[in-house]
This record gives sequence, C-alpha cells and structure tokens, in this order.
Amino acid sequence: MKIIFSALLVAWSACTYAQQAEKTNSPVDYINPLMGTASKPDLSNGNTYPAIALPWGMNTWTPQTGKMGDGWQYTYDADKIRGFKQTHQPSPWMNDYGQFAIMPVTGHLRFDQDERASWFSHKSETAKPYYYSVFLADADVTTEITPTERAAQFRFTFPKSDSSFIVIDAFNKASYIKVLPKEGKIIGYSTRYSRGKMPNFKNYFVVYIDKPFTLAKAWHGKTIAQDSLEITSAHSGAVIGFKTSKGEKVHLKVASSFISFDQAELNLKRELGNDSFDVTCQKAKAVWNKTLSRIKVEGGTIDQTRTFYSCMYRTLFFPNKLYEFNAQNQIVHYSPYNGKTMPGYLFGGTGFWDTFRALYPFLNLVYPSINKEMQEGLINDYKEGGWLPEWSSPGYADIMVGNNSASVVAEAYLKGLRGYDINTLYDALVHGANNEGPISATGRYGVKYYNELGYVPYDVKIDENAARTLEYAYDDFAIYQLGKALGKPASEIEVYKKRSQNYRNLFDPSTGLMRGKNKDGSFQTPFNPFKWGDAFTEGNSWHYSWSVFHDVQGLINLMGGKQKFVTKLDSVFSLPPVFDDSYYGGVIHEIREMQIANMGQYAHGNQPIQHMIYLYNYAGQPWKTQYWARETMNRMYKATPDGYCGDEDNGQTSAWYVFSAMGFYPVTPASDQYVLGAPLFKKLTLTLENGKQVIINAPANNDQNRYVQTFSINGKAYSPNWLSHQALQKGAVINIGMGSAPNKERGTMDKDFPFSLSGKN
Repeated sequence: MKIIFSALLVAWSACTYAQQAEKTNSPVDYINPLMGTASKPDLSNGNTYPAIALPWGMNTWTPQTGKMGDGWQYTYDADKIRGFKQTHQPSPWMNDYGQFAIMPVTGHLRFDQDERASWFSHKSETAKPYYYSVFLADADVTTEITPTERAAQFRFTFPKSDSSFIVIDAFNKASYIKVLPKEGKIIGYSTRYSRGKMPNFKNYFVVYIDKPFTLAKAWHGKTIAQDSLEITSAHSGAVIGFKTSKGEKVHLKVASSFISFDQAELNLKRELGNDSFDVTCQKAKAVWNKTLSRIKVEGGTIDQTRTFYSCMYRTLFFPNKLYEFNAQNQIVHYSPYNGKTMPGYLFGGTGFWDTFRALYPFLNLVYPSINKEMQEGLINDYKEGGWLPEWSSPGYADIMVGNNSASVVAEAYLKGLRGYDINTLYDALVHGANNEGPISATGRYGVKYYNELGYVPYDVKIDENAARTLEYAYDDFAIYQLGKALGKPASEIEVYKKRSQNYRNLFDPSTGLMRGKNKDGSFQTPFNPFKWGDAFTEGNSWHYSWSVFHDVQGLINLMGGKQKFVTKLDSVFSLPPVFDDSYYGGVIHEIREMQIANMGQYAHGNQPIQHMIYLYNYAGQPWKTQYWARETMNRMYKATPDGYCGDEDNGQTSAWYVFSAMGFYPVTPASDQYVLGAPLFKKLTLTLENGKQVIINAPANNDQNRYVQTFSINGKAYSPNWLSHQALQKGAVINIGMGSAPNKERGTMDKDFPFSLSGKN
C-alpha cells in the first residue's frame, strides 16, 4: 500500500510540476493567435482572427475562410481556406478596408473564391504572431507567411505539377491589376472599404515572385481576359502559372501603400530588401519578443501564462499605423478626410467607447512612446477632418456613443506624455464637447439638451440617451482635469467640473439605479432595469449604473452609503440572468453571452460593466474585488478558440485581463490612480520605458490563495486600495502576502479608498 501511495505521489508531483510554465526568453511562443476565433454573429467568443503582423503594423495577414466581404474572415469551425488576405479589420462588425488576397492553386486554373478554396485542418496549421503555416489539402501546397509592418514574405511549397498557379485577388467594389511577367511582378490596388467616406482611397500593392511565369492572365469577375494583362474593373485579379517539382519552394515578397505604387515599392525595399523568408521571420519574432518582454510573468500555470501573453498580443494591434516613410524619409500618410497625402503620423482602427477604459491606460503605462505617436495622429485627425474620431475605421465611423476622445487625450497628458501640441488637442476636446458633429458619433449628439438640462432626454428621439449622458459626464471630468493641468483659467474649466456631476440627474432613488429621464424632468416609464438598449448602449441599467468612473463616492452617497452600495454590487452577481430584448427585437449576442456565463447580471463580454468589480475598493470591502477579479480571469479567459466571453474589441477586453493579472485596474483613466485587485502570478516584472522596474512578488499565490493579506511597497507597509501612476514611474518592489481567507481589516478605512471627485466620505 505504501508503494502504491508513493508511486501516486510521484505521478501527482510530476503532473503538478508539468503544469507550471517554464522560464522563457521567448514569450511570443506562449501566444495562441487562434484564441477567440470560434465565433459567429450570434455568439462571440472573441470575434478575433489570427493576426499575423508586427505590433501596431500598418498591415496584417490572415487566412481567409469567409467569403469576400464577410467580416467573419476566419472562423475556427470552418474547413476551407479561400485565400491569404491582407487585412486592416478591427472587428467583424466594422469590417475591412483595402484588402486583397493571395492563393496557391494546382491542377485546373481556378481563381473564383469558391472554386479555388481548399480543405485544411488545424492539425496541419501553425499560427504564431510572426509566422503562419498551413497545408492546403486540395492543392497539396504548404503556405507560409511572415510579416513586417508594411510588407510580408510568402513561401509556397508545391507538389510535382505541370499546372501550378498563384492567384492574386484585388477584391470587388472597384480594383485594378497588372501583370508584368518580365519583372516577375504583379501590381494592383483595392478601393474597397466599409465605413464612412474615404476620398481617393486606394490600397496599392506590389507582389514579386521568384520563379519565372510560363502563364500570365488577368481576370475580372469570373472571366479571364484574353487580350490584356492589365484590368480595371468592379472585381479584378491575376493568375500566374508554372511547372513545379515535388517540394519546390516559390517565394513571394509583398508590400502595400495607401499613397502610391512607388511608395509600396519603397516599403518593400526598406522592410524586406534582400532578406530571405527565414531572416524576415527571425526579425519578426525578435520584434515580438522585445515588445512582449516589457512584462515578464513567473510562477503561473502554463494555461495562465499562455492566456496572459495571448491577451497581451491582442493589446498590441489597434490603433494601427497608417503612416509611411517617403523617399526623403519623412513621415507621411494618406488622409481619409481629404484624400491627400499629408505630413505626419496617423493611426486608425479603434473605437474609444471600448478602448478608453483599459487599452489606452495600458499603453500609457507600458508603451507611452507609441501613444505619443497616436496623440500626434489625433492632432492630424482634427486638423484634416475637423473633429476627433470616436471610432476610426480609418476615418469617421458613425457608430457607438460618447465623446471619449476626451479621456484618451486627457489621460495621455496627465500620465506624463509630452512633446506634442497638447493645446491643439485641448481645443479639439472643447470643440467636440460643445458641438454636434456631421455624424452622431463625432462631437456630442444631443449636446444642446445636455448642456441646458444636464442630461440627454429620453423622449426627444435620441437613442441610448442615458448612456450618452453618463459618458459625457465622465468626459467632462477628463476635460476639466486636462484644463487644470494646462493651467487654463477657472472661468473656462469650472463648467466642465460642474457638468461632470450630470450623472446625478439620471439617478432614480426609488430603484437605486440610473434611468432615462424625459425632457420635462420626469423619469421614463415604464422602467425595466433588465431592458437592454433603449436608454443604454449594449447593456441595461444594471450595467450602466456604475458608469461614474470619476466620482464613485458621489454614487455611493446617492445609493445610501457604503453598505447599500456593496449590497447593490453584490446583487449584480446574485440576480438571475434575465433580460428584456424588446428594443432590439431579438437576442443580440451580448445578451446571450451574459445569459450563458452563469454570473448573474455581470456581462463581462461587453465594456460598460468591466470596471464594476473594482468598485468594492471604494466602499471598504476590497476582498470582494480580489475574489471576483480572479473568478472572472479563471472563468472568462483561456488561450483557446473559445477563449473570450464576448467581443475582444481592439485590445480592451484583453487589457482588462492583463491589468487584472498585474493586480490593479484603471477605473478612472483620467486620474493618477490604479485601483487594486490581486495579482495572478507569483512574480511579475514590469520594465517601464524609462528603464525602471516594477516588481510584484506574491510567492504564496495560487488558486486558493486569492486574497491579499499584507501589502508593502519598497519595504514599507501600504494600506491604500490604489497605486499612483507617478509613483510607479520611479520603480517599485511590491510584496504581497496572499491567503485563502479574506483579510477584512486591510483597506477598509476611508483614507484607503481611491480617488473620487466628491472626496472619500
């Protein structure tokens, strides 16, 4: 019996050890780019695609399983690949722009997207951020891709065949192609885009193939052109062919530009030069590891480490670079606002309604220099288009609510970014806060009502009015904070401080929740706090009632004090997942994701409530934040195809995880503070851009020990429920004692609570 027990103990120890992540100098290899790809329109497990690109790169490549124009361009349950697509898509709901695809074919000449499609298996697929490979069964071809910021290399391994082809598809909605056989080159452009207005838009591309063509054709629609290798049509493409021997490798170098063919050539020469496929791959891997190495985690399981770096990967794409370097090495960009080539930085592909919450705070903490470029890009958005974008795709997209550019701009400056024209950005914020834009998603829709009444009324045919009011109030706080930091006169900025209290106008004492209000001052009736949409955006009153990021104490006071506030927070998790979908006329995917999560009314798959878990810290019960943050990380995230619990949304939902794993979260982005949770790993080392390190030690951390017992910074006991951004910039060693039972003494005093505009009591 002893022998059997000893053997079992050894086996158990081996299994336990095997689950621990080993130390690695290559964090990129923990990443699963397929995380979140098992999605569909009525149920999102991330709505992601495998993004083969460099951090913030202008172009991304992905295998394309969906039909041309389908926002779900890659889904895990698909079994055929139609092409390998250059994409700029931020989400399936926003769709894509400037896309084109490349596909190898053998046997019969097939260029139509359905006819050329090939069966594939995930068993013969390798997906890494810097490298993608898949075996195309019908063609008997292995495709490999490796990226740079504006270019890429392909390597096709062909079978023995007299009829091997490569198809270039410039997509529909007007495109151009030209085959140049003597140069081994194909050029073309796509004009396809999905959102807004984009004058003179073209994505120019150039493809070099290192094997001479024995066949060259241009095509349009479903017809091969008989007499021309140059086509401009609604849907243009090219196909080239040759004989191949078994195992023969054919290489492609591809680059593109939003400016011109010459610029595309320049991008190719600069970024690929004479590099082999393997050299480009090694360089791409090195870039990823250097970028990811800002955060090193130790002492977690393999699953936790994979999930952490897979989430971190998703935070490093959007907004993506739209700028290029011209022949004089000057930074220039195509302007989606005036259709011209303009000087300076530009970025696109993000919605501030999502990303102001955690993605931009993450950049400000870990990668401030790229956000400085993004702030300069925002200046150009304003100068060229007259407004700051709230959803750039890559110009103004008329979707979502709020004026959250205020938070993105204010936070960057408040967190220490300098060296750009902040006064122009401040002017842009003031302009946006006091005017309606040409579309509802720029400026402030309903601003006249908001400024006069202190809220956007429910009964004036402005949809999602309560959500707008609550977000405008926080945005006003952000403008006030920035104005104060810039030394603007009180006579100019006090109005924003006053308007930041407008959230109070929607608080209904009879329910203790936020509620739409009519123009005459009466609350909307009937009122169902479980009704999604209507007065709110992709959520209900139980989700949006916490959207007072800047004045949680003010909300606590409205709700009747700390205990009633905590009881209300608890109710979010204890209520049943009931819903009223009548505003939408059916169950939208965000509703379904809440319903199936088994966390009551907590809808982590969408943004409005993601900060709510951290609000226990403002009412003296931080251990509940520690419990629910860990519970959400454990239940809602995994580095698998179904690994998210809703739309990933341009890095925001991933940034929540990365922050929470570090042990803190930016509840109020336009402030200096991060609100504490509890770390996920035994050790985490954050190397800041200034070279300082923040080391977070929690050696007793494990799945049972999720509660903070003791907390010290640089050897001194620390009781507040928040960390200072400015203090972290100096570097710190944080030691956290963890235990299996809540410590109900630490962080319970008013002096320990995080910032609120109304004070701490």
